[in-house]
Amino acid sequence: MITNERIATELTTKDFYYDLPQELIAQHPSEVRDMSRLMTIDRRTGRLEHKIFHDIVDLINPEDVLVINNSKVIPARLYGKKADTGVEVEFVLLRQHSLDHWEVMVRPGRRVKPGTTIIFGDGLLRADILETVDGGNRMVAFDYDHANCNIYDILDKIGNMPLPPYITEKLADKSRYQTVYAKTEGSAAAPTAGLHFTEELLDKIRKKGAAIVPVMLHVGLGTFRPVKVDAIRDHEMHSEYFSVSAEAADEINRRRAGGGRIIAVGTTSCRTLESVADDAGIIHPYEGDTGIFIYPGYKFKAVDALITNFHLPESTLLMLVSAFSSREVMLNAYKTAIEMKYRFFSFGDACFIY
Repeated sequence: MITNERIATELTTKDFYYDLPQELIAQHPSEVRDMSRLMTIDRRTGRLEHKIFHDIVDLINPEDVLVINNSKVIPARLYGKKADTGVEVEFVLLRQHSLDHWEVMVRPGRRVKPGTTIIFGDGLLRADILETVDGGNRMVAFDYDHANCNIYDILDKIGNMPLPPYITEKLADKSRYQTVYAKTEGSAAAPTAGLHFTEELLDKIRKKGAAIVPVMLHVGLGTFRPVKVDAIRDHEMHSEYFSVSAEAADEINRRRAGGGRIIAVGTTSCRTLESVADDAGIIHPYEGDTGIFIYPGYKFKAVDALITNFHLPESTLLMLVSAFSSREVMLNAYKTAIEMKYRFFSFGDACFIY
């Protein structure tokens, strides 16, 4: 076993490596959202069971609270051309600073300097590069016909869903990279654990007596950023904007005080809750940024169970689930998932870790 002392001093990125056959990376969602496979993992004993995702209703108690991330993915990938040379440029919108001022990732970045203008959609949208910021991203100002639309209307017309790089097939239906409860626009990637839920399944959970409470965290592309340092404690997490309302905090606290479990749907909900919980596990309303990095040795304050997908080798998300259970339990679960040909990553199958 890895001791807490070793966790603090020796745990490396390589400790979270596993070998995944390429054919197990899901290239498209399951035909029916809640028909994905579901592996249940007892985080203390390592006991595994194999179910279908719609069986999740049987694993949730009437007193529990299911915490979902209702952030909505925007069609954040744009393809345009430099106004002066016609050179093709790709944007991925990362963060909105005001209605028309955004931080974006640019390819090829070396050709897009401050003062450059990019044209998208045959002139429907124009972007002026203002400055280069940390990490090589750009701050841009968008311009368009403000009298008839806003930036989100434009993105709906000419933007593409920013699928992760390991998904190489075209997505036929944009809505399948969106949860059924998505509400607040701003994510550059989907909170993928929630993709398995249907409205009917959520209704069954409510009828059982459990509460479903939304929080919001806008997922950035830093989710897919590899850990490039050997010692994981040296990795610097990207920050993401989130909010927890007073109503959400009150309901979560009330449920837990009544003996219910806080079940986080996805690592984004988990990180949100752990960012606003005090040492007694009380959730406090808050709006701001979080760069919380959860890895083995972290003591969870709020989350009692976690619904999540299978994550990339050596990723911060695999480190998070290993903190929630243990590295040994999770790597054994992943080994079993590979042997049983579970589907991995964003469009893949799910785990219920309790």
